[in-house]
Amino acid sequence: MADEGNDTRQNATVDARLAAIVDSSFDAIISKDLNSVIKSWNQAAERMFGYSAEEAIGQSILMLIPDHLKGEEVEIISRVRSGDRVASYETTRRRKDGVLIAVSLTVSPIKNADGEIVGASKIARDISAIKESERRIRLLMREVNHRVKNQFAVILSMVRETSKRSSDPREFEELIRARIMALSRSHDLLVTSEWAGASLFDLIQEHLKPFGREGQILLSGPVLTLQSNAVQALGMAFHELGTNSSKYGALGSEGGRVEITWTTGSGTQVSSSARGAAASAEREFQLLWKEISTPPQGDGGDEISRPDDTRKGFGTVVLQRVAPQSLGGSAELERSPGYLSWRLSAPLAAIIVPQASAEAEDAAALGFGI
Repeated sequence: MADEGNDTRQNATVDARLAAIVDSSFDAIISKDLNSVIKSWNQAAERMFGYSAEEAIGQSILMLIPDHLKGEEVEIISRVRSGDRVASYETTRRRKDGVLIAVSLTVSPIKNADGEIVGASKIARDISAIKESERRIRLLMREVNHRVKNQFAVILSMVRETSKRSSDPREFEELIRARIMALSRSHDLLVTSEWAGASLFDLIQEHLKPFGREGQILLSGPVLTLQSNAVQALGMAFHELGTNSSKYGALGSEGGRVEITWTTGSGTQVSSSARGAAASAEREFQLLWKEISTPPQGDGGDEISRPDDTRKGFGTVVLQRVAPQSLGGSAELERSPGYLSWRLSAPLAAIIVPQASAEAEDAAALGFGI
């Protein structure tokens, strides 16, 4: 009799320990009979599915299964009756509030003291965060793949156009290297933001930093976050303008000055009630690069300022055709001794990210040197 009492106490201790493990588990642990009626429901199941134990126990497990997946339960019960353990698999279940969640399930038979299968235990793990992460990675990889192909096309165009205008192999190598590095700077800004866009100020700063003369550059305009396409197109333009200026213009002398200003609007003040996606689509982005310097002595000029329009430099092609066409806009390039200006106009919707707020578009103008 004493041995039987010890066995009873040991069994009670084991049962209590197992119950504590089940109740403290981070995974939902549910038991059900062979009619799919819920028999036990731990705290993790309450958190995951939103039903209390009182609400769930005695109900059919089908209340958690979306209509189009109810056939899964028939197959599971069939395998459990055969004594099979259902290996982990991923599926979808419905919470009390109707929200669908991704879960990983493992199902095992439950046997009574005589070894008969009387039900099944189910362990469910919420993998919604993992699935969302995988979805974001897939989207990012598709975006990266698209951007890489686009970069290849741009580089091939650079090589082709630069080769037409360079007779010296050493000059050709130098120009190509500089332009690819400029593309890389724009690319780095986009990667940092996970392709969500980049600040116009950061883009200008990144492309003009290699030329120095920060004190001679003035920026003025509202805070804007650029779309990835605008980052690439404007980045190419700023590189060509900066290169030209450092060799033949304002950034090549102590007394030169570069002013870069941008505005958003349609020529009239837009009321707060007109803000939103529709208003952004109708508004216009305007950017002006203006530089003043002492005119060089003798015959000078680079790919932008070269007077022979029958052999336009690659810089001119970028400023007059590539950048504005990429943004669905237009551009004007004016030059004279000691002066150069480039004015770009484009739909605001082609410049800023779609989620850009009205507050960002109408932010107070900033004026400072870089």
